[in-house]
Amino acid sequence: MAENPFDPARPDGSNSTRDGAISLDGRPEFGRDYRIAARTGRAVRLRAGDRLVVRNPSGHQVCDFWAFADPGIREYLSMAHTHTALQSIFPRVGDTLVSNARRPLLTFEADTSAGVHDTVIAACDLARYRELGVTGYHDNCTDNLRMALRAIGLDAPAIPAPFNLWMNIPVNAEGNTRWEAPLSRPGDRVTFLALENLVAVMSACPQDLTPVNGEGQAPADLAFSVEPA
Repeated sequence: MAENPFDPARPDGSNSTRDGAISLDGRPEFGRDYRIAARTGRAVRLRAGDRLVVRNPSGHQVCDFWAFADPGIREYLSMAHTHTALQSIFPRVGDTLVSNARRPLLTFEADTSAGVHDTVIAACDLARYRELGVTGYHDNCTDNLRMALRAIGLDAPAIPAPFNLWMNIPVNAEGNTRWEAPLSRPGDRVTFLALENLVAVMSACPQDLTPVNGEGQAPADLAFSVEPA
């Protein structure tokens, strides 16, 4: 049997994410506003009790969001396990988000937006852009995850399904999905309370071939800050 060449930690290309760490080990300056440039990603280390605030300056930009238990990062925020814990695919303020070991990792503490987010759709990757007709390299959230972790000295153990902040994927009664523009507004923000020591990764989704970042809109910057325990 041929060896499977898939390596979850190896990017298919490169962008400024790989050189854009907020610090060598990903530890933040509390209260500092960090920019996530359009099409790129960043990782940040959180201590139990820290609050992570993710902002959407343009209002139309989706953020692919992951969290990994630190140290080790082999336990991670799991959308499938969170669906079971919540009995819902739509997390709401006050909900606890759990890991692939079913342990609580984060509380979804605050949300100024309409509350429309996605937990169903996989992170975009090079294969997805091939399906959409791209022939060369295209920035993608999967590579942003890989490179953001490598920028602070870590290798992705897997590519978990992300919590897609502000992504608007309506699901009808038959279970069919659609790609729609976000309902968020400029300046909307979400706040997570870390329940364990974590590495959080955020990608300003580079998708520009479907309307998930706004009909006719180009991918835009995101921002985040960390408030101490």
